[in-house]
Amino acid sequence: MAARSCREAAMDYLARREHSRAELVHKLAQKGYPDDEIDRQLARLAEEGLQSDWRFAESFAAQRARNGFGSMKIRYELERRGVAGALIDEALSPWRDRWQALAREQRERHFGDWPEDYRERARQSRYLQQRGYDFDVINRIFSDE
Repeated sequence: MAARSCREAAMDYLARREHSRAELVHKLAQKGYPDDEIDRQLARLAEEGLQSDWRFAESFAAQRARNGFGSMKIRYELERRGVAGALIDEALSPWRDRWQALAREQRERHFGDWPEDYRERARQSRYLQQRGYDFDVINRIFSDE
């Protein structure tokens, strides 16, 4: 019965949204399931295609990029959720050519007007850095205008 309960709990989490394996391990361990049972059930779910770190990374990266976050922040958040570096690179690759346009959009949406002086430009740059855009992308935005 315990094996079924662990599997059901994992399935409940996955029914709500994609989760990384590390997130599921953490959540199931908090519920008190034994580590060996968690590993066994998560391996089974992965074999059945019901849990995939790649799928999680891809959907997470797309959602965060659409919400105006840059590659550095998305990478950091995926690393915190236990996703492997190679999978993160793969999840971010479709967005590679769009970071500058996304950062420009985010700047325009948040600030509207183009900065008139250095102080305002620095403030807008800091905002974009906090959103996870890298320095080169930010510099290109301000040098293009």
